Amino acid sequence: MPEILEIEYYRLGAVPALRRTVESVGADDAWYLKRDTSAAELDAALVGERFVDARRHGKVLLLDVSSGVTAGLRFGMTGRLIVDDDAPIRELEYSSARDDPAWDRFVVHFADGGSLRMRDPRRLGGVELDPDIARLGPDAWELTAVELEAATAGSSVAIKARLLDQNRVAGLGNLLVDETLWRAGIAPGRSADDLTRSEIDTLATTVRSTIADLFARGGSHRGDLHDERAVDGRCPLDGAALRRDTIGGRTSYWCPQHQR
Repeated sequence: MPEILEIEYYRLGAVPALRRTVESVGADDAWYLKRDTSAAELDAALVGERFVDARRHGKVLLLDVSSGVTAGLRFGMTGRLIVDDDAPIRELEYSSARDDPAWDRFVVHFADGGSLRMRDPRRLGGVELDPDIARLGPDAWELTAVELEAATAGSSVAIKARLLDQNRVAGLGNLLVDETLWRAGIAPGRSADDLTRSEIDTLATTVRSTIADLFARGGSHRGDLHDERAVDGRCPLDGAALRRDTIGGRTSYWCPQHQR
């Protein structure tokens, strides 16, 4: 479930890992290494080096290395970051409540005895060197109306599906998109190219404000709509019965009363 907010917490949590010499790397799960990145390549790129910066684009955590490469970390549905046994997020919504070290898929051991770990029960995340960020859409945290208009132009797919497409807008997940569309008053099943310029402006502003608000509250699952995501859920705004539909392959909750 990690969305842009959770990855930002991971980015902040990675700061204590900066400027510490890497002694060894544990990357035994070949499935977890993406785009032909190998354990040997990770060793060559990281051992004896240091992370010099922690950045984020959408849902990708980017750790710049003193050797000149960048390690890209994707967390899938259940991945968490742990640095020196300190986890910015202790438990993820819809993930296991257990915390098993056997789920450590990528481990960086530092010369001072500390570590950076990716703990991922379902193995849906991954690690790669020099990820191709250019193929991703603009980062949702700073999404402009111009960028959103470009992402929706000429597309008859549902606006929710368009917002979930990381190649169009980077960082949004199911919970954030439902919350944003609910706040913006836009039905998730509407065709993306059906939105007016005024609605595009409103939606872009709402994407940014929703992200900022929920970040301050502690994560993507802290939205006003979240507690009503159930069969008998009611709209927190007007009390209408929520609709539950599958849109863009994801379970979607929305209010037919005020979302048009």
